[in-house]
Amino acid sequence: MPVTIATTYVIIYKLIPSYLITKRYFRFGLYMLYTLIISAYAIFTSIALSVLYLSHFEYNAIGPINKNIIFVMTGVYLVVIIVSAFKLLQLNQKNITKTTTLEKKILEAQLKLKEQELNYLKMQIHPHFLFNTLNTMYGFAIKKAEETPEMILKLSNLLDYLLYQVDKPFVNLTEEMNHLKDYIALEQLRFNDTLDVSFVSNAIPETLQIAPMLLIPFVENSFKHGAIKNGTLKINISINFENDKLIFFIKNTVQTTNNKQQGIGLENIKKRLELLYKNSYNLDINRNDNSFKVTLILNTKSQLQ
Repeated sequence: MPVTIATTYVIIYKLIPSYLITKRYFRFGLYMLYTLIISAYAIFTSIALSVLYLSHFEYNAIGPINKNIIFVMTGVYLVVIIVSAFKLLQLNQKNITKTTTLEKKILEAQLKLKEQELNYLKMQIHPHFLFNTLNTMYGFAIKKAEETPEMILKLSNLLDYLLYQVDKPFVNLTEEMNHLKDYIALEQLRFNDTLDVSFVSNAIPETLQIAPMLLIPFVENSFKHGAIKNGTLKINISINFENDKLIFFIKNTVQTTNNKQQGIGLENIKKRLELLYKNSYNLDINRNDNSFKVTLILNTKSQLQ
């Protein structure tokens, strides 16, 4: 019994935690060999002592178990193996719990980082969007134009969208489209007869949702970086839904000498698409001497299920 206890103690509290769990296999094997040799010697010595002191050197007085040293060693090491296996299972369960906890913390940290990055991108988009709209309203206020109240009303609708709806993870596409139309109406008041906008949409499910403020930056970019050509700024917008895919297309006229920078809006929208629709979207941006085209395809199958 003392040999069994001592051997088990050394293995489960020293060798397994210090060498096996830490993957120091050579030292574990070496020290395990030492332990087995010492324990075997201790077992043999204990049997010899039982012969000397308990049996008075009479073979017939030796207990039947002590006569078979292999049986005794097998019994001792069987206990050691069972207890060691239980200890390994316990350590393994403990490591699994630690790993699961760590993975959960890492996932929570990644989600928080993703949320913070999205909020940062939204903070960049909102001032940019409002800056352009307020500039338009400022020009009408100076002229004391009759359209100013209408512009204020449409802007209030947009601000309501920015303040109360944009924090939602998803909004109905029809709602996003309504605010697109409000924005376009504001720009039409500013451009008057120099603006030609075509907005076409069809087959849009009422339940279809997208991330808020996902399409407005594309439209805003067309007005900001588009150019009046032959007396007109032409912008063509289409939103279609087919085969579980949302297809957004926008095209505006440009001048060859225009700055080819895309602006902060498109750069932010690329990052948001990567965060929100990774591997579920296709964005194609094409520019030539006469036009700037953007085609965005979103796979919305998972949202409709």
